[in-house]
Amino acid sequence: MYQTNFLYLSQSDVAAVGLAMSEIIDALERALRENGEGRVEMPPKPGIHPLPDAFIHAMPAYIPAIGSAGVKWVSGFPQNQERGLPYISGLLILNDPETGIPLCVMDCTWITAARTGAATAVAAKHLARPESSRVGILGCGVQGRTNVHALTELFSIEEVRAYDIDPQAADDYAKAIRADLGLAVTIVDRPREAVRECDIVVTAGPILRVPHATIPAGWLEPGAFACPLDFDSYWHADALAEADKFCTDGREQLSYYRQAGYFQNIPPLHADLGEIICGKRSGRENPEERIICCSLGLALADMATAIRVYRAAVEAGIGTMLPL
Repeated sequence: MYQTNFLYLSQSDVAAVGLAMSEIIDALERALRENGEGRVEMPPKPGIHPLPDAFIHAMPAYIPAIGSAGVKWVSGFPQNQERGLPYISGLLILNDPETGIPLCVMDCTWITAARTGAATAVAAKHLARPESSRVGILGCGVQGRTNVHALTELFSIEEVRAYDIDPQAADDYAKAIRADLGLAVTIVDRPREAVRECDIVVTAGPILRVPHATIPAGWLEPGAFACPLDFDSYWHADALAEADKFCTDGREQLSYYRQAGYFQNIPPLHADLGEIICGKRSGRENPEERIICCSLGLALADMATAIRVYRAAVEAGIGTMLPL
């Protein structure tokens, strides 16, 4: 009987690897390009829903160009905040593409946060105005932080306008962004103030089957780029319809979610990011376009990031080897 080991990386181990945001952005752009060219195997992520607006998703992907194959088993439970637990948690398994043997099991919390911010930055690179400098954040949690971090890698951000239904969360967020990134942060009392006059808008609330639709038509400025991370939860259908281009990171994943009951009032899809990156569809064509790119969170982003984390951990001797 064969004996083999796999590497286990805890959440602190993954963070200790210290993978730079610039590396993650580069990894995601390459993976999205491969997807646009039809060279990624990534079925739409199935899920189960034990509680209202909670999910546990299986996210498999294989990216031959970088030798990464695996699956993320991730949950999102909005009720966890009341229990002092994180909204997002889960595990990621990397497999050897040649044998199928598990190579690594790692916590997915850090990767999910980082790759989601990186995905927004890649989308903004192709769809926002290059001179964009003011960012509006609605939802001052983990994603509000990693998205701004990623955007500073590609844009000269001068101000962040932060809104959260919890004033303490907004205050903590502002202090963290000022300390970590040295940016000017304005805490706003009304969601409108985090949308109007902003070049880039990121909504990062909980994912809801029935949108609360806080953002109506007329708030998003001509020329602005918006990246909803919470599906269409924050957005009224009329606001989405104002977009000159409505995009997403994964065309098949969006179709899957629509069949599951989400995204019932969205405009026609212009393109997904992979199609734009590899030149099959247009990105931004003029400075006055309103463009919205709904970030669904793709398994390819996790596998593109996880393989780099794994290889760096092996090189640095981080983690614990366990027997299968």
